Parts: sequence; C-alpha cells; structure tokens
Amino acid sequence: MTPDHLIARHGILNTLANHSRGVDRADANLLGSAYHEDATVDYGFYSGPAAAFIDILAGAMKAAAPTLHRTSNCEIRISGDQAVSESYVVAYVEDAETQRMVFGRYLDRHTQRDGVWRLSHRTYVLDGNINRPTTIARADPPVSHDHFVPTGAKGAADAGRALLAQYEASSRTLQGAPNMPTDAEALDAALSRDAIRLLLTAYCRGVDRGDKELLASIYWEDSTVISGLVNASGPIFADTIVDYVTANLDYCFHSIANEWIEVKGNHAVGEHYILAHMSVGGQDVMTGGRYIDSYERRDGIWKIKARTFVADWNTTHPKSLELDGMYEPLKTRGSFGMNDPVYDHWNSL
Repeated sequence: MTPDHLIARHGILNTLANHSRGVDRADANLLGSAYHEDATVDYGFYSGPAAAFIDILAGAMKAAAPTLHRTSNCEIRISGDQAVSESYVVAYVEDAETQRMVFGRYLDRHTQRDGVWRLSHRTYVLDGNINRPTTIARADPPVSHDHFVPTGAKGAADAGRALLAQYEASSRTLQGAPNMPTDAEALDAALSRDAIRLLLTAYCRGVDRGDKELLASIYWEDSTVISGLVNASGPIFADTIVDYVTANLDYCFHSIANEWIEVKGNHAVGEHYILAHMSVGGQDVMTGGRYIDSYERRDGIWKIKARTFVADWNTTHPKSLELDGMYEPLKTRGSFGMNDPVYDHWNSL
C-alpha cells in the first residue's frame, strides 16, 4: 500500500462511518457530507438522487427510536481518484413491540474531488434479518454518579454528540497540528488513525480476556472512563472491570465497528459502535452503544485521554449457550487469562 492509498483508505473509512452516524443521529447535514452533490443511491424502496434520499431518511429517523448501523468488513479498491468498496452492515432497529437486526451490505462507488473522498453511488443489498419481541430496558436517570452512563438519542439530544463537541472544543485550546506540508499532515493523520484503531482492538481483547496489563496500557494515567459499571480513571477502570468480568461472567465478547476518527496534530476524537455480548446469571445479555473518545499523542505514543460509553439498546434472553451437538467438534475455546489461544498466536511471530 502506497502512502496515497493509505490516505485515501482512511478518508473513505471516515466517510462510511459518517454515513451511519448521520442516519443514527437523524442529522441531514452529517449524512449529506458523505455524498457528492450529484451522487445517486439504490435502496430498492428508493432509487435516484442521494439529495432526496437524505431528506427522506433523516426525516424518518427523527421520530424513530435509537438505531445503530454498524459498518464493518470494509474492502476498498482504489484507482486514482476513483474507488469501489463492499461493506457489511448490521442495522439495529426497534419499535414499541419489536427489536430487529438487519444484515446487509453496501456496494459503494467513491470519488475524490478537491482532495475529499465522498460517495458517488450506493447500492444496498439485503442478506437477512432477525425480528424478536422487545426486551429493551432503559433505566430512569440514576441517582448515583458512580454508576451513571449516558443514553443515546436523536439529533441534539444525543449525549454522544454533546461529548464530541466538548472534546473537539478542548483539543482546539491545546497544541494544534504540527507545521508541515499538507501531504505529510494527511499521511500523519492516516498513520495516527491506524495507531488509534489498535487501541480499540486492544480494549476488546483486554476486557474479553481479562487482561489488566493490556487494558491499562491503552489509557494515560490522568485519563477518565465513564462506563456505568465503573466510572474512574483509566488504570483504576482496567483493574476494577477485569475483576468484575472474571468473577461474574461466563464469557464476554466485544465487537467494534463504524470507527470514526478525526485527527488534528497530537489530539484526536472518535466515535465507535460497540456490540457487547455476555453470559451472566443464566442470561444472555447483548448491549449496543458507542464509545465517545478523546485521544492524545505524547512522546509519539497515542493513548486514550477520555472515554464515555453511550448506551443505545440492549436485549436479555435466557441463556442458550451450547457446547455439544454441532458445536462439540469446535475444540478451541476462548477463556479469560493467558490460556486463551490468542496469546500463543501473538507470541508465534
């Protein structure tokens, strides 16, 4: 991959993330920023100019319950100022009676104009769906600050939107971007985005494997974490959450998608969609939400300065884990601690 391809790839990934963020926040301006003015879409129920589609979709979303469109598995092929991509999308949608997960793909064409990558055409492909009676549980505002966690909403009412604005305002008062040519700045931002993405995967592995050392390593000592279960500094969060997970859960599985990261010099902000599944107390619990992050680079190293979990939805069903039958031949199993196969895997290189 050449530097130009790396820069282009990260520009396209942020555009894909902004599309989902715009839909889920019912934000026509953010959604529109993903498209060129003459772009087109084909969603089946609508085929035509993207501008009209944006008005239809953003308008419909304003009155809807929280949604999450998780864009992942992004394969991008770039040729000059043109690119095509395939992305997998899991869309969470709910109404008063039903929680739905819709599985599909985006087949996209992208064009770079004036140094900015945007969509020129999108085709939506439906692959499958799940539709279940709702088990959503949204707590009343908690009285205990120690266990506070913000919840998602549409438009300006969304807690994540307010937090990102706060992080961005704070970063502007600190040291700005280094003085370097535009191409070098763009390459630095792309490389920084990759370094930050590794913090995201390390977080999932640290929690899911119960690895205190790994989890603590992604936070600065003066960082803060608001997770609901544990609200504390990053190092204290790492210690406390691992103790809780390994003592109370049969297993947990965190999947991050729709990674949006904006880098400005030694500071960055991000919003990432999280799907967490865990087995606890005879129940299967799945939670969908977002991590709203602020990052700082110190002495060339990126770490998390602040993280807040914003809760959007959840489901609870009786535990259905099976380890026999069709699952019995799958002998390699995940676990907490160093016995999980990932540690030998990483040490093999």
